[in-house]
Amino acid sequence: MEQGLLQLWASTGLYNFSVGQIVMIAVGGGLIYLAISRGFEPLLLIPIGFGGILANIPVAGIAGPDGLLGILYSAGIESGLFPLLIFMGVGAMTDFGPMLSRPSLIILGAAAQFGIFFTLFGAIAMNLIPGIEFSMVDAAAIAIIGGADGPTAIYVGSRLAPELLGAIAVAAYSYMALVPIIQPPIMKLLTTEKERQTKMTQLRHVGKLEKILFPLLLLMTTILLLPSATPLVGMLCFGNLLRESGVVERLSSTAQNELINIVTIFLGLSVGSKLEADKFLSAETLGILALGMVAFAIGTAAGVIMGKIMYRLTGGAVNPLIGSAGVSAVPMAARVSNKVGLQANPQNFLLMHAMGPNVAGVIGSAVAAGVLLAIVQ
Repeated sequence: MEQGLLQLWASTGLYNFSVGQIVMIAVGGGLIYLAISRGFEPLLLIPIGFGGILANIPVAGIAGPDGLLGILYSAGIESGLFPLLIFMGVGAMTDFGPMLSRPSLIILGAAAQFGIFFTLFGAIAMNLIPGIEFSMVDAAAIAIIGGADGPTAIYVGSRLAPELLGAIAVAAYSYMALVPIIQPPIMKLLTTEKERQTKMTQLRHVGKLEKILFPLLLLMTTILLLPSATPLVGMLCFGNLLRESGVVERLSSTAQNELINIVTIFLGLSVGSKLEADKFLSAETLGILALGMVAFAIGTAAGVIMGKIMYRLTGGAVNPLIGSAGVSAVPMAARVSNKVGLQANPQNFLLMHAMGPNVAGVIGSAVAAGVLLAIVQ
């Protein structure tokens, strides 16, 4: 009887909990709190937070190779399936019209990716700190956080540094959620009141033929120049073609709604499975979180600075604020540009103008991912 009671006690969570697991369950609860109370990326932070809690339950092994989360991770993250399906849904939801109506704004989306390559060297430099050791492959996986594109960060992280995926995913989505807090101070610091008040002319109408041809031309260009980026760019183009063709409304609707919602649930839980205490609580994790913040801030600043250059070159026709939307946080970054512009001038509506560099940033982050994969893989 006594032996049976001892065995029962040894199988309980109270007996098997480690301090690290308790800490990570608290972290998972914190992510859920931020999602529900603060509205920070709830679609991802709730599944990630809950997955992190499940992954740190002792004995259950739900995040192990034969557990539910382990199976989801193997099938959807290691294979790259979930991020690619997310990109298809993003393509189906994205209107590239604002970018096509003023192609020069693509430069702003490209400039905002500077944070990615700055972080690449920053991660290598952090090897000077005792307890941190990042290889070039690790640095490339961490650097993609600077694009503020969660699916891209997960795709590259799973390919290059799966052991760092939990920290990379949490950093990417956390900073995406904090766009309304992080970006405005940087935007105001780098622009003058006069620049922020700049009103932009109405965008030209983009015809259906242009919208249909764009994803096909983008895919062909990527195939010819950067094949390593075609998985991400290809699914983005396919989703967008479903949207713009106008003849497959059911498929477009499914990609935008049911499919992307289902995949988002599985993706979040799978990422949460990598928040196990023995893998997450390390000096490297703190370094990744710090680098992610720096990368995002530099990407925002680079976009605004390029916006200032375009403001000068066009004689004041481009509001520098829309440069901050060059990061890939769609459409939140564009909304922040619009909000800051309205604060400077209540008649200054920048949302559609900011969507141009915003969707260009999605393409830019996918291209940057392809460059990193081509260089280090």
